[in-house]
Amino acid sequence: MDFLKIVLKIALALLVFSLLLIFVIPAIVPIPPLENNYEPKKLASADNQFVTVDGIEIHFNQVGEAGPDLILMHGLGASVFSWQRVMDDLSKFGTVTAYDRPAFGLTERKLPEDYNGRNPYSQTYQPQLLAEFMNQLDIASAVMVGNSAGGTLAVQMALDHPERVEALILVDPAVLTLGGPPTFFNSIIKLPSIDRIGPLLARLGGSMTEGFLRRAYHDPAKITPDTLEGYQEPLRAAHWDLAFWEFIKAAEPINLAVRLGEMDLPVLVITGDDDRIIPTEESIQVAGMIKNAKIVVIPECGHVPQEECPEVFMKAVEEFLYDLGGMK
Repeated sequence: MDFLKIVLKIALALLVFSLLLIFVIPAIVPIPPLENNYEPKKLASADNQFVTVDGIEIHFNQVGEAGPDLILMHGLGASVFSWQRVMDDLSKFGTVTAYDRPAFGLTERKLPEDYNGRNPYSQTYQPQLLAEFMNQLDIASAVMVGNSAGGTLAVQMALDHPERVEALILVDPAVLTLGGPPTFFNSIIKLPSIDRIGPLLARLGGSMTEGFLRRAYHDPAKITPDTLEGYQEPLRAAHWDLAFWEFIKAAEPINLAVRLGEMDLPVLVITGDDDRIIPTEESIQVAGMIKNAKIVVIPECGHVPQEECPEVFMKAVEEFLYDLGGMK
């Protein structure tokens, strides 16, 4: 009997502690403002460009002056910087456009009170935003090149707007793993008490940039100070923490795997053989689920081969684009 009382007291104490964590502590934790943060345009360099799409100032870089279009889409926590080692090489095939998806890079961070009727961070909105972005730049159709979550968007575009997509290059794509967070997680993060400290949780994620990069590379020794700075620069943009928290809250289940067989267009899947973010086996599986898709596995390379192994990456892309025909 005494043992049962002890167990009940421990259970009650744990319950009280859990309730304090969820409801009380978040309500009293101070949220200091970010320091030394600026409007994204103030962080831009001379070759950065901006265009307003559906009320959002989208940041993009563009190289090449003629020929077919290629659109580059980065993954979670990255930006147009992720493509800087291959953009010039890709431009020999056409006009290359890399843009920052909402919540990342130097694209404007919209807050809920400024939404134009649609949540700019929702997964289902991204293909529509990309189509409107293409309209603004007079791009009728393009080869979509997407890394990680950018690969997810590339597949969404091919399914939702097939007339806008000439071919897909999926780089370590987050297609099978992107099922959205569990329902209970969505319920917890939307509690007012947790939502209040959301910016602090987002900043915690931002502080892990170097650790994430080390996981993304097969050989972390290749991560130069310039590379780390390139990833950290967007963390100086105004409201980046609030926007990233809104991005997290907007996560939703999306099952693309069941629709991969619908696609009938040229597809190249590229993956590093040591991808610790999206397992290499998943990229191979994705290629097997798409009609006539080609798979290239790069030895001794991780999750961002366009950064870590640009020469081998470009060789695979060049062969694919030449096989397409019609490229300049």
